[in-house]
Amino acid sequence: MGSTSKKGGKTSAANGEDEYLLAAAQDAVRLCERRGAPRFLGFLDGRQRAAVLKLMESLHVKNAAFWGGYPDAERVYFGVFPDYMAWEGDSEGIPHLVFPLTALGFRYRKEAKLTHRDFLGTLLSCGVKRETVGDILCGEGLAVAFVDAGVADFLAGQIEKVGGEGVVLLPDYEGELPGFGGFREIRDTVASPRLDAVVKVAAGLSREEAARRIEAGLVSVNHLPCLSVSAAVKEGDTLSLRGIGRFAVESIGPVSRKGRLFITVRKYL
Repeated sequence: MGSTSKKGGKTSAANGEDEYLLAAAQDAVRLCERRGAPRFLGFLDGRQRAAVLKLMESLHVKNAAFWGGYPDAERVYFGVFPDYMAWEGDSEGIPHLVFPLTALGFRYRKEAKLTHRDFLGTLLSCGVKRETVGDILCGEGLAVAFVDAGVADFLAGQIEKVGGEGVVLLPDYEGELPGFGGFREIRDTVASPRLDAVVKVAAGLSREEAARRIEAGLVSVNHLPCLSVSAAVKEGDTLSLRGIGRFAVESIGPVSRKGRLFITVRKYL
């Protein structure tokens, strides 16, 4: 990867990784056009997804989408599709079976209390790359890991224990997802759709504390860090507040009788 230095080493490495990722995304677009077949990149995190989305917008690519195996997945596959596979509306119109990923279910004793870290460590210890592993959802006695379809059989033949606990593997799992508690709706009013005002409402903080967290780089908008307290928040934006949680901005407006904006935010549980 890119070289690092004592001054901003992580940033240099991330920039190098992004350059490689964006070059791969451009290649996917070219190969899709040339061969008339879908092209995919492995699982992306939120920052990578935002970078690829920005690139697709700059290239005016319409037939591209992200899918992580279930709605609101954090780690998602990127796919670009030929014109004959055009869909109406957003990416939900794409046959999700087209994406080369599958789910592995794991049954185990409820008392074991296995965690995301336990499963991720076990999967990676099998020798697969991080980009072949998507979200891992853990519950009582059940966990589901979304993985690249190309490594699913290999992993299924390797894993008998996770965190020292015996597990029963369920290939091509299609049942209920664990560890996803839905949303909690938050309704309030704000003077304006500034980021500090919206963070105040979403997290139940004072305006000063919201601003401090933003300026400290603890708040991301659509998976990208935002340091501007006055940045405008829009309907559909996703806010990530480190140490607090993730929020979806459902609606902004109309204006109340006192001249404030009604706002509805959903917190991921």
